[in-house]
Amino acid sequence: LVRMTRTLLHRGPDEEGYHAEPSVALGHRRLSIIDLSTGQQPLCNEDETVWVAFNGEIFNYRELRRDLERRGHRFATQSDTEVLVHLYEEKELDFVHQLNGQFAIALWDRRKRRLVLVRDRVGIRPLFHTTLADGTVLFGSEVKALFAHGALQAEIDPVALGQIATLWVPVPPRSGFRGVEQLPPGRMLVLEGDSRKEHRYWTYRFPRCHEYEDRPLDYWTGRVRETLEDAVALQLRADVPVASYLSGGLDSSILAALTRQHHESLTTFSVGFSDARFDERAFQRRMIDHLRTDHRQVDVTPEEIGSAFSDVVRLSETAMIRTAPAPLLRLAELVRENGIKVVLTGEGADEVFGGYNLFREDKVRRYWARDPRSARRAALLGKLYPYIQRDPKAGQFWQAFFRAGLEDVSNPYYSHALRWAGGIQLKRFLAPDLVAQMPNEEALHAELDAYLEPDREAWHPLCRAQHLEMALFMSGYLLSSQGDRMMMGHSVEGRVPFLDHRVIELAAEIPPKYKLRGLNEKFILKAAFADLLPEDIAQRPKQPYRAPIAACFASGADSEASRLLSDATLERSNLLNRPAVKRLLAKARNGERALGEREEMAVALVASIQLLDHHFLSGRPANGAMATA
Repeated sequence: LVRMTRTLLHRGPDEEGYHAEPSVALGHRRLSIIDLSTGQQPLCNEDETVWVAFNGEIFNYRELRRDLERRGHRFATQSDTEVLVHLYEEKELDFVHQLNGQFAIALWDRRKRRLVLVRDRVGIRPLFHTTLADGTVLFGSEVKALFAHGALQAEIDPVALGQIATLWVPVPPRSGFRGVEQLPPGRMLVLEGDSRKEHRYWTYRFPRCHEYEDRPLDYWTGRVRETLEDAVALQLRADVPVASYLSGGLDSSILAALTRQHHESLTTFSVGFSDARFDERAFQRRMIDHLRTDHRQVDVTPEEIGSAFSDVVRLSETAMIRTAPAPLLRLAELVRENGIKVVLTGEGADEVFGGYNLFREDKVRRYWARDPRSARRAALLGKLYPYIQRDPKAGQFWQAFFRAGLEDVSNPYYSHALRWAGGIQLKRFLAPDLVAQMPNEEALHAELDAYLEPDREAWHPLCRAQHLEMALFMSGYLLSSQGDRMMMGHSVEGRVPFLDHRVIELAAEIPPKYKLRGLNEKFILKAAFADLLPEDIAQRPKQPYRAPIAACFASGADSEASRLLSDATLERSNLLNRPAVKRLLAKARNGERALGEREEMAVALVASIQLLDHHFLSGRPANGAMATA
């Protein structure tokens, strides 16, 4: 247990604690944020019959505590953790419905001999588990803690890898490793005697297409403003300083402006890129000057991204098709160097309020599909992707690309089908015997259907697309590989007010016409907060966060990832299609012709698979702590 717990030193460098009794043993690493002097975990109730170890924050703990004290419960600490044991005493398994927070909880009820594992509603905090041959259940915040037990062998799950190549993430409850499951967001797993029950306590819900309330715009903007303001106020609760990320986009700018109302001074952090295609420093500077924040910035080059990518994969424990987490790992390092433990981030706003080009593209293609011969309707894609209009030859290619499956609007995955079709190309770089173990499209969709909401076909097309983004990519990548894992890699806690469940539930009630007004994305959010921001920020089109890929592993780069992509090292791989990978890397290193988007993604996938093998499969222990810890 000590060995397992200490692999998570980076998640909790301040303290460690243990509780063991017949049938159960709990270990905990603490990142002290609320009640610094007490609140050590595992923590129990007065008679030591209920024990808890959890990662995260319960933001409404003060309100819950007041109610529990009125009911006669006595508290020994000022921590949010203690609320959990008393709330469980009061509500038993229904306790989770009272929580506003982000959490992975392990709770032991000695009287019932019941272990309860719970993950927050949208998957901000990770939680993994496995069952050994002798019936022992292992669980932890990261898979490396399970491997540290000693009885579990790390082995790639070919099905999960195929899902990553196609959907960009594994479908819960799969993780990237055979035999290891993630507890899906919004789920509770209860182990009691020989019984093992998992149930969904929260999920995404949207009205049916014609069941929206007929309310004016100002009603919805008022409710959005009020709810998000309260979410920010709750998430600023801490006994340590709280800072904010500031990308220069709408979402982080709104959060920084709301946070600034609570603080005379606010520290903000951002990433700058040496490659102008990805850089947003001009917009960041606009908000810094507007809010007069105490700003810190880290500038990254492709070489630095390549160097950090080994730590990215070790911390995230998964294959991936992007390098975008690497700059955020460097940003978390900067946050920690400045003595900050908590930052607010803007994740979730695009998914919840309809901010991605994907949503606009889906709308255009559905409109085009009603008259497939219309050149005028097809030309609307140029408003989303200006390069279609600038280059006639490229325009012909993209017209053909977006026309694929155009009239198949009954496809439940219509909004994402074009993107997912690229999985066939990515699988070309994987070992044939591995690909042979991957399910066909029908089996993949069957597993996906079992995970997603069964009544989603009754929703508006925008809501269906939002649901796919939130249930898959947001929880499986954005909040994990690009969020929690990078921040916790440097012992920083990220908080995401846009993913307060009250904000999500409110946004679901808003008619789609107020989220995507024509082709104006996040219209409701812009309208609700226009007075807090400079007009050029409030009306700024969405710029997706990206980072260079192939350039990060160019010939001559001195990084662990680059060394693992050498011909000699590739020859030892049994996970990759070596000839295809060598041709890809030769093209990337030649530099005479730019790689296509799918080829760039393939480079990231290959590099991350090599690093997974290096850190987890080749007999080397994957110590969770950063080299600087």
